[in-house]
Amino acid sequence: MMARVTQPLPFDAIAEARRQWHLRWPDAATPMATATAAMRAQQIVLSAVDGVLRPLGLTFARYEALVLLSFTRTGQLPMGKMGSRLMIHPTSVTNIVNRLADDALVTRTEHPQDRRSTLVRLTPKGRRLAERATRAVNEIDFGVAGLSTSQQNEFIELVRELRRGAGDFSDD
Repeated sequence: MMARVTQPLPFDAIAEARRQWHLRWPDAATPMATATAAMRAQQIVLSAVDGVLRPLGLTFARYEALVLLSFTRTGQLPMGKMGSRLMIHPTSVTNIVNRLADDALVTRTEHPQDRRSTLVRLTPKGRRLAERATRAVNEIDFGVAGLSTSQQNEFIELVRELRRGAGDFSDD
């Protein structure tokens, strides 16, 4: 069972907020409830995932970086490419890589073809931890076990449309 982010309420706080918004701003009630539901879902999932990663000395951001590197053919990527694939700011990549390097999970080297770029390479220790952490998050179904596979797929498609509308990616 997943750890709760907070104690359960005797009512659905988002439904109540939607009701209140509908009384004052009826046109905004559904978008507000949608946004609030998405943010609450993110809190719940992140809490569950961080809960199994914390004992391993990882956050979800650090875990994502390790797994990204483990997916590459050579176990390494330029820091800039890591940022774009993880969809985070370069400063965040630097902070994540610094923490991973401090724990000897990755190393940094100068890029042989581009001296302005730094390569991040997964160490054997980092690869082992990524595998162990992946088993842990798989055991809790990444915190979404409350949804059926069909519901998970529907959620992915709904959020994909939101992301597309926001210009998060191009289908070209």
